[in-house]
Amino acid sequence: MSTPERRARPTASQGFTLIELIMFIVIVGVGVAGILLAYTVTVQKSSDPLVRKQLLAVAEALVAEVQLMPLTYCDPDDADAATATSTADCTVVEGLGPEGGETRYSATTPFDNVSDYHGFSMAGIRDITNTPIGGLSGYGASVSLTQGGLGLPAADVLQITVTVTAPGGDLIVLDGYRTRYAPTAVP
Repeated sequence: MSTPERRARPTASQGFTLIELIMFIVIVGVGVAGILLAYTVTVQKSSDPLVRKQLLAVAEALVAEVQLMPLTYCDPDDADAATATSTADCTVVEGLGPEGGETRYSATTPFDNVSDYHGFSMAGIRDITNTPIGGLSGYGASVSLTQGGLGLPAADVLQITVTVTAPGGDLIVLDGYRTRYAPTAVP
C-alpha cells in the first residue's frame, strides 16, 4: 500500500490586513500634507526674482547718484565753497537736508550736495528729470544720511541708506558711503 500523501497545511495569507493598510494611508497622507504645507509657505514667502532685481537696480542707481554729488563744508552756492577747509570758512554751512527751494528734479535749483538728499523720498520711481519709469509706478524709494563711519572723523563721512519698496511689500535696503576726500571740489 502506498503511503498517504501528506497534504500541506494552508498557510496564512501573505498580504496586508485592513488595519495595516489604513494606517499606511494615514501616515503617508499626513507626511504629504506636511510637505505640501512647507512648500506652500516657502513659495508664498519667496520673492519674485524680477521684483528683487528691480528693487536692487533702483537702490544701486540711487546710491550711485548720491555718491556722485560733492561733499563740501559749504553749500556749493556759497562763494567760499571752493576754498573752505572747515565750516568756519563758510558763509552758508552745508547741513543735512536740502536748502530752501532745492529739489532733485529742479532745473534751476537742483540738489547740489550729498547732504541735500537727506530725507528725500519718492512714490513711483522717477529719473532725474522727473520722468516716471515705466512699470515702477507702484514702487517707492527713500534716502537717509548719517554722519560718521569707516573710522574717519564724523564730519568727513556720510553713510547713505537707500530703502526701496515694491507694491507687494518687498523691500531692499542698500548702504553706501561718501567721504570728504576732496573738500574743495565743487561742481
